[in-house]
Amino acid sequence: MDQRPAPKRPSRSRRRSARYVDAAIGDRGTDILSVGQAGVSPAESPGRMPAGQLPGPRPVLIDRFLEDAIEVDVDCISDGETTVIGAIMEHIEEAGIHSGDSACVIPTFSLSQKILDDISAATKAMARELKVRGLMNVQFAVKGDDVYVLEVNPRASRTVPFVSKAIGFPLAKLAAKVMAGKSLPELGFTREIVPKHFSVKEAVFPFLRYEGVDIALGPEMKSTGEVMGMDVDLGLAYAKSQMAAPPPLPKGGNVFVSVKDSDKQAVVPVVREFVKLGFGIIATSGTFEVLKAAKIPVTKVFKVREGRPNVLDRVKNGDINFIINTPSGKIPREDEVRIRNASLAQRIPIMTTVRAALASANGIRSLQKHKVRVRSLQEYHAETL
Repeated sequence: MDQRPAPKRPSRSRRRSARYVDAAIGDRGTDILSVGQAGVSPAESPGRMPAGQLPGPRPVLIDRFLEDAIEVDVDCISDGETTVIGAIMEHIEEAGIHSGDSACVIPTFSLSQKILDDISAATKAMARELKVRGLMNVQFAVKGDDVYVLEVNPRASRTVPFVSKAIGFPLAKLAAKVMAGKSLPELGFTREIVPKHFSVKEAVFPFLRYEGVDIALGPEMKSTGEVMGMDVDLGLAYAKSQMAAPPPLPKGGNVFVSVKDSDKQAVVPVVREFVKLGFGIIATSGTFEVLKAAKIPVTKVFKVREGRPNVLDRVKNGDINFIINTPSGKIPREDEVRIRNASLAQRIPIMTTVRAALASANGIRSLQKHKVRVRSLQEYHAETL
């Protein structure tokens, strides 16, 4: 907890590192700053409020931020002696996006068995140490072969209804009985259920009701609801979740790509996937040059103030069917916000993280190959239990 007076100027450094800054308990007033970048100081408070305007003694919690880490949610239930994992959920968006705004998947799709074993063991150890009776949620970050604990919450999480539907066990009901004195063996819930199907939770956002609000995701929660898609195919499960939280994924057309410098190399294999799926690629100058150098067929388009027709015109004219646009920094450029809001008005799917764009490409591939089928929860659960 840093309570020292804020420095007037950031010190110059050749080394850049991200820091997670929290000026409040809860989700408000959180941000990610790149320390060492010219003009950016950790003294700049979250929510774009100058540090001098923070109330009281201005306490600010500063943590090192794990860039490009995979975030994982775990819901478990404990009776004080036995702890059972309800589900391990892998987030689509990387760590740094609020867990309530990130899509997540049961079961995990990219984590090794060793990582899963480490997560399970750590969760059970914390439940035992905290003497939990009932539900507990843990948020982890996975970076390479290392597992980090972000939060431990000895309470029911917002993901409990999603987990219950995914695995076929009413966790809240079981937890209530445990808190009333029952044991998990008495209730017949003694092992983790790993479904044979995929369940994808997607966030629902109120952006259509709040014109002008930037839709880029970050540490502060913006969603107001959740939906869920299920299928034995991960791509179809993700595509179903997008259907439930419109706009749905397109099966063809043009993809507009404009990403921040740190994402330019990471987005190249994602764009290649869209080309394989038959999409045309449109990009502004910086991203265009990177894609061209990677021998990806791409059409250059004017930025908003460079000429006409520009990217905004093409969005409004219906020439673009999908957008990949990662925000350039803490304070987004005006043009970025205009493009994102125009896509929202035109009901064009837009992804503001590279991982979400890749998940979308996989979903579109499944839509092109398979017919969407609707099945009941009972049918899915019968194959698992």
